[in-house]
Amino acid sequence: MSDARGTLEKLEALSKRRYVSPYHLAYVYTGLGDQETALDWLERAYEERAGGIYGVKGSFLFTSLRSHPRFKALLKKMNLG
Repeated sequence: MSDARGTLEKLEALSKRRYVSPYHLAYVYTGLGDQETALDWLERAYEERAGGIYGVKGSFLFTSLRSHPRFKALLKKMNLG
């Protein structure tokens, strides 16, 4: 967990200097078990058309979110569900 928190801190610091994809932040929050924040970032990634977002349905990175109603709704919005 401390590795994920350290990665999150680095990404947040980097985001103050340059673009960091919300998709990557979603991945870290998923790893931390913070599903709601992860989904917030995935929804933002969709809005921004951020890289990786259209592979979210089959990505092993988000396995823990697959049964979440917001994840299912996002897939439907993307015409993937």
